[in-house]
Amino acid sequence: MMNSSMPEVTPIRAFTDNYIWCIQQGKHCAVVDPGDAKPVLAYLQEHQLTLTDILITHHHADHIGGLSELCQAFPDAKVYAANRERIPHVDYCLNQADNIELNGLDLQFEVFEVPGHTRDHIAYYGNIGLFCGDTLFSAGCGRLFEGSPEQMFDSLQKLTRLPANTKVYCTHEYTLANLNFAVTVEPNNPQLTDYLFEAKAIRANDNPTIPTSIAQELRINPFLRCDQVEVVQHVSQYAGRELSTEKDVFAELRRWKDQF
Repeated sequence: MMNSSMPEVTPIRAFTDNYIWCIQQGKHCAVVDPGDAKPVLAYLQEHQLTLTDILITHHHADHIGGLSELCQAFPDAKVYAANRERIPHVDYCLNQADNIELNGLDLQFEVFEVPGHTRDHIAYYGNIGLFCGDTLFSAGCGRLFEGSPEQMFDSLQKLTRLPANTKVYCTHEYTLANLNFAVTVEPNNPQLTDYLFEAKAIRANDNPTIPTSIAQELRINPFLRCDQVEVVQHVSQYAGRELSTEKDVFAELRRWKDQF
């Protein structure tokens, strides 16, 4: 019988700035992008939880490095991902618009293909929020290791069409660095400068700035604001030429961030 308690989402910290998201419902839980098994196993033992599901957004080591050890410790846990060739232990290989119901939790997710950071990156969207790996960050987006700027732009646009109140659970605490770049791009955005002040206070207390929300990102994230006059002007100035489309602005903005 499925657990009727409300799910809780908790960050398990790993490495220097990773969050492994633990979705707990009763004594069952799922984790998202377990790059390191040790902090996950310690958290599960401390809270007496059984791991039933593992959601993977992409194949990078800091997202799957703990997968084998977790599957050994919890052999009944089901693994969800987009690519069996690059990710071990996958039980369910996912594509755009797939809907999944987790093995041990009363939760459903819709799958979005969001190429850009990698060619086969996916995100999971449900009523508790969006788990988007390294695609959308607070005030930023992922580097383009395999995909094109056009692919990443389209992926982000797909996510911005979600309800404004959607909580966004990305996998890194990059917010302050992203905000410092964002205020360079759009210094006259008062919501952005106000949030930089707020985020500094949050991080000074060693608290996470994540989750963010779609609404918040539409207000402060320059990669979602490529139609805004000030963003276009500053990015065009950086590029040394007039940029005529949002995708051109995005491509130059990503190049600027890579050098920032």
